Amino acid sequence: MPEASGPQPDETARDESRRPAASDSDWQRVSPKYVLVEVIGSIIGMVVFVGIGLGAYFVLHWQWALWVAIAIAVVSIIAIAFEPRRVRSIRYRLRADDLLFRRGIMFQRQVAVPYGRMQLVDITRGPVARALGLADLKFVTAAAASAVTVPGLPVAEADRLRDELVALAESRRAGL
Repeated sequence: MPEASGPQPDETARDESRRPAASDSDWQRVSPKYVLVEVIGSIIGMVVFVGIGLGAYFVLHWQWALWVAIAIAVVSIIAIAFEPRRVRSIRYRLRADDLLFRRGIMFQRQVAVPYGRMQLVDITRGPVARALGLADLKFVTAAAASAVTVPGLPVAEADRLRDELVALAESRRAGL
């Protein structure tokens, strides 16, 4: 009786069990300084909206505007308390054929952007992020809904990642 070529089912199962489990260790986190960017943005938004509510209360004497301002302040303070955890949930990972991005605590989003589909890799820096030496890296594909922004990267890392991703995108597109 001729021997079958290739691994037997028992051997395949043993090989699978010997492989190391996929690890989460190759996910990259954004800079911890990004928490400050988010907190400052939230505080500015809170001050503006609470100011509008208090202005309506004092100038127009709308009693309900005071309660709206208080509610906005309370919700904003609670949201600010969750900012560090929310920022820690933002991660990205470079794989052989795509970039994975995930974020979110309660409502989680995970997106895979194939290198060959990237049309634009953009770096943006707001005033607070610029002061902290951070940048946002945005990947745009043909599908507008799949645009991904990795926030809070150190500028040098964002530049390096942009150059690497542009080169990968060019090589993958050439293979299409």
